[in-house]
Amino acid sequence: MKKYFKGIALLVTMLMLVSVFAVGCAQKTEAPQLAPETKKEDVQKEEPKKEEAKKEEVKWPTKSVQVIVPAGAGGDTDFNARTVSKYLEKELGKSFVVVNVKGAGGTIGSRKVKDAEPDGHTVLFFHNSMLISKILGLVDYSHEAFKEAGVAVLDKACAFVVSADSKYKNLQDVIDQLKKEPKSVKFATEVGAFTHLQVLAFQEATGTEFNIVDVGGAAAKTAALKGGQIDVIGTQYGLIKQYIDAGDFRCIGILADKPVEGVDAKTFKEQGVDIAFDKFYHFAFPKDTPDEIVDKFTKALEKVVSSPEYQKDISKYYLVPSYMPPKEATEYLNKTEEFYNTFKDKILEAQKNNKK
Repeated sequence: MKKYFKGIALLVTMLMLVSVFAVGCAQKTEAPQLAPETKKEDVQKEEPKKEEAKKEEVKWPTKSVQVIVPAGAGGDTDFNARTVSKYLEKELGKSFVVVNVKGAGGTIGSRKVKDAEPDGHTVLFFHNSMLISKILGLVDYSHEAFKEAGVAVLDKACAFVVSADSKYKNLQDVIDQLKKEPKSVKFATEVGAFTHLQVLAFQEATGTEFNIVDVGGAAAKTAALKGGQIDVIGTQYGLIKQYIDAGDFRCIGILADKPVEGVDAKTFKEQGVDIAFDKFYHFAFPKDTPDEIVDKFTKALEKVVSSPEYQKDISKYYLVPSYMPPKEATEYLNKTEEFYNTFKDKILEAQKNNKK
């Protein structure tokens, strides 16, 4: 009998142990629970707050923005920078101060921006010459050293201009003279600048050769032509329209792919010279500038370029409002640079001859 009760007791003990083990296992395999003080509903409420934080607008600009223009005051780059900056101020609520930093083909100004603090308060405003500087070996960087912020405007009225009393009435007159006597016509440019590319392309297309004279930037070229020291200059039509109206200058052709409204001159193509050049003006920040700052800037730039007031302002200078977002602008710059590289040897040769 005692053995019987001992067996019963042993069985009960074993059953109790199995029960405890089973409960322990069940507790270990349960799904993790929220902390007592954090309810599921509270988590759902917090998620939209995180999304709102992501969408919160970046606090920029917090002070005046310096717009570095690698050219002197009074030229086309300076005019365009000041015009678009005036409207950017209204959009972004802070001053956009244009700072002219000329010298070394624009490389002093571009380097100033490249090496600036990437906080969004220093931005470059420049044009095609930036691409040419690397070809010339003036710098070891091009537009890829910056964070592109978009193209704001195109100038399709790049022009060849002569004095009003010049014997050259059109491009053919110039071609005939150069065929007869190579280098007998003096063309003013800035070696390595945008107009230098234009004259090289003209020479290649027509089989001619100018006497290319390096006189400096836009204002210097205008002064040289007005003073009778030069026969032909390459410049922007809007810059010299006042001299045309005054009877001092005459435009003998524009490098556009089609006629430009308001410009009283035929295109090169209409005169049998199959070349065209657009001059672009773009903004670029230091490479490490935060994306959210650049995004905010480009949205403001797009609004400016689309505004009727801005378009009316620049139309006086025969400019075309042409907003390109960063990605599209970068592709455009890449293609333009590739085209310019086809003239690399000729540009370097001209630079070498100019130093002699």
